Parts: sequence; C-alpha cells; structure tokens
Amino acid sequence: MDNAVDFEKKYTLKELPVSERPREKLMNYGVERLSNAELIAIIIRTGHKDDTALDVANRILSMDEKGLSHLTSISLKQLTKIKGIGVCKASQILASVEIGKRIKRWSAEEKIKVSSPDILVNLISDEMRFLNKEHFNIAILDTKNQIIAIENISIGTLNASIVHPRDVFHAAINRSANSIILIHNHPSGDPSPSDEDINITSRLVEAGDLIGIKVLDHIIIGDNRYVSFKEKNLI
Repeated sequence: MDNAVDFEKKYTLKELPVSERPREKLMNYGVERLSNAELIAIIIRTGHKDDTALDVANRILSMDEKGLSHLTSISLKQLTKIKGIGVCKASQILASVEIGKRIKRWSAEEKIKVSSPDILVNLISDEMRFLNKEHFNIAILDTKNQIIAIENISIGTLNASIVHPRDVFHAAINRSANSIILIHNHPSGDPSPSDEDINITSRLVEAGDLIGIKVLDHIIIGDNRYVSFKEKNLI
C-alpha cells in the first residue's frame, strides 16, 4: 500500500534526476534534444501546487489535436484558461511564438528573390496554415523579383476573405512595388480555389495592368499543400 502511494506521488522538477530536468538537459545535450513540452516548460519556468511546469506544458499541448502548431494562432485568453498559466506566462509563450514567426520570415536586411512559388510557400506556410480565419496577404516585389515586404491586407471569416483592389494597390504603391503576388490561406486545409478566389484574382490582375503593377501569381495555402494560380495556368 505504501509503495502504491509512493508510485503515484507528484514530483517537482527539482526532484527529477538532473539529466531529465529541461534546463539541465538543454545545457548538457543541446536545445534540439528537448521535447515540445520541455521547451514550453523552460519558457513558463514553474507549474503550480498540483502540477510541475512539464505537466502544465503538456496540458497546453493537449488543448488542440494540432499540438505545438496550435500555438501559432492561440490567444492570451485561451492560454490563461489553463490552470497554472496567468497573464505573465501566457505573454511569455506568445512572445516566444512571435519571435519564431519573425525569424522564420527573414531579417530586415535580407533580400529574397522569388523565382518559384515554393520560395514564398516555405517562407510563410508555417505561419498561415493553422490560422482559423482567411488572411489575405500580398508579397511586394521590386524590379528583380526580390521581396520588399509581405503585408496583410485583410482578415476575413472562417471561409471567406474580404479584400478590395483599392487596399491591395494602396499598400503596393506605398512600397514602390514593381509587382505583387497574392497570398491567402484556406482554414479548411484544402487549397483548391473557389469561384470567388478566381473572380477576385481576375479583378486584381486587371487593376494591376491599369496601374502598372503586375500581379504575378496567387498562392493559396492549405494544410501541407498549396495551389499556385500561375502553375495551374489560372493567371
């Protein structure tokens, strides 16, 4: 009976073997050896009276079947519903996720030339594929097809983006664009273009031809999939 009680005892991180504590494990073996839960445990540092930081981290990961990727679109309010996560810890998690997003995109000084849809997809798919609403972005390019900026133009609903040509080309003109690439996500995970996607693309291509800013492509981001209008001869 005593053995059963000992077996079920809740241990703190300090009671774990040194080699299994997340911070010591990072120092001894490198950050890449840590599990997702251990990385989050390092960010939040402490748990509460019933759970260790690792327990709390696992609760965060189990909030959604997407696991770690769910954190790319989670809100402060959602995080603070987890026992042991207050505003301070939730803010630390959100800040860490945002840093990862910004590093993924590129440093401000770096010039990325878009020679194929894959280059843009690799740059932004991790950020866009798990969004729960349609986000309509544009990649603004210079005369060498190098990225000047990627800007969000609008955020729509679960299954529709709301975008107006005026807003698209206002952003492009402000950045002295030579050309642009349209980008938006499908929260359903299926990147197949809808009739509305095709219609708005045609309108934007026509507007771009009139203004002198060519629309080179429209990329729809799904879950580990994408559709390029240029590759499909839709533009």
